[in-house]
Amino acid sequence: MSPRILFRIVAVAEALTWTFLLLAMFLKYVTQTTEALISPAGGIHGFVFLVFVVVTVFVWVNQRWSATTGLLGLLSAVVPLASVVFDQTMERRGKLDGGWRLAPGADTPRGPIEQLQAWVLRKPLIAALVSVAGIAVVFAALLVIGPPVPSS
Repeated sequence: MSPRILFRIVAVAEALTWTFLLLAMFLKYVTQTTEALISPAGGIHGFVFLVFVVVTVFVWVNQRWSATTGLLGLLSAVVPLASVVFDQTMERRGKLDGGWRLAPGADTPRGPIEQLQAWVLRKPLIAALVSVAGIAVVFAALLVIGPPVPSS
């Protein structure tokens, strides 16, 4: 899977889960129909948000985006549906072109971040399991902490 395809899939998933969360919020706060969707929508969106952050950083390193571009990519997850707009913008600018530059037989990694990425590309199954476990731990910790409490 190329950086372009991976980023697109996760950006669209992030936007779809935003849409689900917005629908749940609409049903709870505007129509006062139900609040039953808030918890699953929030949980799913939170998990996909964390995946989006990891994938954005991974693609940022691979594509050698500037700090500004990478931070905009991360910020695009905060604004509903902006991840898709960011993806389309990067596509138009050619900033998602090419394959994995640190894949086996390609560029030599420089520095610890690129070495980590090269390891992930050499051992994708182990890396995926470690990543899912890591995201699950962060997600579980966030669930234990609970939702933000509005100030009174």
